[in-house]
Amino acid sequence: MLKDIPITEARHEITSLPKRLAKEPGAVAVTRRGKPVLAIMPWDLYESIVETLEIMGDKDLMAALQQGLKDIAEGRTYSMEQIEREIGR
Repeated sequence: MLKDIPITEARHEITSLPKRLAKEPGAVAVTRRGKPVLAIMPWDLYESIVETLEIMGDKDLMAALQQGLKDIAEGRTYSMEQIEREIGR
């Protein structure tokens, strides 16, 4: 994460933040009276966080993921060659 910046400084730096965040991936914490009140981050990072939260909030999807991880751990997997043979490639 880049440094925290006060909200008054963020007003002046808002147009340069995209370039800074491209060089140093992460987010900038905008502070008011020394406490974080906003996060400024690249759009891709924001979308990734939102998608992760949606997945983690889906109980059925999380159960399927856990089952898949259990299957992998217990060796219940198929090679790409097996899958291609099965679908007739």
